[in-house]
Amino acid sequence: MTLPSTPHFEVGLHGFVDYAPQRTDGTSISPQQRIRELLEEIELADQVGLDVYALGEHHRPDYLASSPATLLAAAAARTKNIRLSSAVTVLGTEDPVRVFQQFATIDLISDGRAEIMAGRGSFAESFPLFMGERPFDYDTLFSEKLDLLLKLRQETHVTWRGQYRSPLGGEGIYPRPVQPQLPVWLAVGGTPASAVRAGELGLPMALAIIGGMPERFAGFAQLYREAAARAGKLAQTALGINPHGFIARTSQQATDSYWPAHASVMNRLGRERGWPPTQRAEFEAGAGLRGAYFVGDPQQVIEKILFQHDIFQHQRFLMQSVGVLPHAQIMKSIELLGTEVAPVVRAEIARREASGRGLQPPATSG
Repeated sequence: MTLPSTPHFEVGLHGFVDYAPQRTDGTSISPQQRIRELLEEIELADQVGLDVYALGEHHRPDYLASSPATLLAAAAARTKNIRLSSAVTVLGTEDPVRVFQQFATIDLISDGRAEIMAGRGSFAESFPLFMGERPFDYDTLFSEKLDLLLKLRQETHVTWRGQYRSPLGGEGIYPRPVQPQLPVWLAVGGTPASAVRAGELGLPMALAIIGGMPERFAGFAQLYREAAARAGKLAQTALGINPHGFIARTSQQATDSYWPAHASVMNRLGRERGWPPTQRAEFEAGAGLRGAYFVGDPQQVIEKILFQHDIFQHQRFLMQSVGVLPHAQIMKSIELLGTEVAPVVRAEIARREASGRGLQPPATSG
């Protein structure tokens, strides 16, 4: 069995525009300054040759990306090559027609660099905002909205009927994107059925790994590819891995700088979800080769991406730095990812694929 390959292994960034009135070093920051710095970060990612920048959707005071499409449109006008994606569009509380129109517009602004990453979402804050108390079956809701979104890529005049949205009777959907087919990735967290859905539809899949040993997630890649093979769509698939991470010139600098941001975010979320407080020793273990966090110097991050490539044989890696770190530290992390990590990883994975090593089905963990 052979697996599809992209022109080269894609390396990029994703995030939700974390916000707090103070950074981890104690300096103050306003929402408008945080947005200005975000756009500078995306510009730098473009300049250092990263492939993708993706922004996810949240509706909370600790994130500023309630409207990722708006931010991506601003970034589209300031960049030249980098692909611009959502990460994630919570499709259950969005209108697929508006999602398509927004990202078709980003595609026009960027001259064909827009993508959509659709998912169920890991938070429920958008449902009371946009769904109210209307009863719904979430799997049916998500399935029919994804079906409509995919249909909109194929047809300008769409005839469609579902349970939770008004029907379409051949109305034209405009504008149309530059790309013949606007890319749609399916974002998957901890739900095996979502991996199977992505495979059956022949959609690229983005797998979030934010804790635990990566081998534990190998089954998701296997389910995905097996479902795609059964559907005759294996050639259409691609797999991305989306972890947390941060790079500095030395390993000690990376862990010392990133730990306060990591602890702040994980403990805040942990209080909401009943998790125990995170510990420094746990964090440092997660930054090791077999942990989930890509925190370290460039060589450590290179080794870890290649280690996980042996497990997943993925085609894309998107790193997220959580928390509100000093802007200069984030800029340096982006620079190192683009100039030192990405070229080495791309060259080694290309070498593996040329030798046949990268074309074998991934081993699974028991």
